Amino acid sequence: MLYVIYAEDVADSLEKRLSVRPTHVARLQILRDQGRLLTAGALPTIDSNDPGAAGFSGSVIIAEFDSLEMAQAWADADPYVAAGVYNNVSVKPYRKTF
Repeated sequence: MLYVIYAEDVADSLEKRLSVRPTHVARLQILRDQGRLLTAGALPTIDSNDPGAAGFSGSVIIAEFDSLEMAQAWADADPYVAAGVYNNVSVKPYRKTF
């Protein structure tokens, strides 16, 4: 089943985010290589593809997992969680319509 992982950053997270981004992206690449990643991306703090120093307010990942518990465990193990980038992470089942 698909699950949406919605994460909100702590204030002024850009430096922390950039420091662990390669590891974060590598985990997403594994999901993509397995054919389990529908989409993933950051939420710019301002209305711009390149928010610069304004940074990001969070992230959205939609991926396939065998269960909600497995999706939650994957989200909990994210490098952004360990680095203190995320303030809050929620994981919910997702049913794709289009």
